[in-house]
Amino acid sequence: MSTIFNRIVEENNLYKAYRKALKGKNKYTKEAIWFSRDETYNLEALRQSLIDETYRFDGYMRFTVYEPKERIIDAPHFKDKIVQLAINNVLKEIYNPCFIHDSYASIDNKGTHKCVDRIQHFIRKAKWQYGEDAYIIKVDIRKFFYSIDRDILKSFLPKKIKCKKTLRLIYHIIDSAEVIDDLGLPLGNTLSQICANIYLNKLDQYCKRKLSLKYVVRYMDDVIIVVENKEKAREINNLVSSFVRQELNLVCNEDKTKIFPINQGVNAVGFKIHATHRLLRNDSKKTIKRKAKKIRYLLIDGQMTKEKAEQILNSWLGHAKHGNSRNFIQQLLERNDYIYIDKKGALRVDMSKL
Repeated sequence: MSTIFNRIVEENNLYKAYRKALKGKNKYTKEAIWFSRDETYNLEALRQSLIDETYRFDGYMRFTVYEPKERIIDAPHFKDKIVQLAINNVLKEIYNPCFIHDSYASIDNKGTHKCVDRIQHFIRKAKWQYGEDAYIIKVDIRKFFYSIDRDILKSFLPKKIKCKKTLRLIYHIIDSAEVIDDLGLPLGNTLSQICANIYLNKLDQYCKRKLSLKYVVRYMDDVIIVVENKEKAREINNLVSSFVRQELNLVCNEDKTKIFPINQGVNAVGFKIHATHRLLRNDSKKTIKRKAKKIRYLLIDGQMTKEKAEQILNSWLGHAKHGNSRNFIQQLLERNDYIYIDKKGALRVDMSKL
């Protein structure tokens, strides 16, 4: 066995993947409960099937989520999730150092809020360097996950992974999406996230190395670029759109891929970002208004606990505090008198006001 494959099937790595697969509500599923009844035996049997290459992917479970928008999720079964998490533990050590610094989705110690900080930092620097003539380009890939060309993706992997046994395992999981559609990766697959970053890393490198762009930030399929003027913005927008089409077999969403004067700011990663401030996006405001109204009725009917309600509200508050949202938070409290802020700045529920 090769070093990479050894790391994937190493007992401690599989056990870490198993424990991670149990997080949240997953541990209450029938498959997780069955697997956990004899975890030592089941983990060893799964490990041996990987070593012997008798492991077979069991297909997908389909469901729909509605937040932040309606999407169809095709999730793997419990044992397959363990395998993907184990592979992901190793792949991220190989690939994360290869990604540009300003790629922020599904990478340890990054995420949405650091991405927002970086976009605003670049807008400020560009405005200082280029003045008010500067322009922002926002690139959005149409139906990105559903449009990924799996053959192109598989052609990228051998450049970093020389182990044929590891490649066969990853290809087996990638090709499992054939039962869903001719193109794309399932949103529910753990491996889909890192595969998506590997896929679009070619675009990142093109922007940095070929186009020599200084101010580029990517969060999954959203790319924000700041350049010196409108003419340059049009040129870069055309070059990026052509590259995406010709090299990655993807299409930019014409309705969402646009250029803006720098003073207009940009909608990205949950905020309207300007050089001097950032505001919550309107869809984020609508979502929390709807949730606050729904939470009241769920509490009254006993379908939600006070603790769960406060967890949801404070999770949103943690996001909102990264923007200039004091006035909106105050309006939210005035419209929902059962919610208040305690002395420590956390949102609380007053059950007597339901």
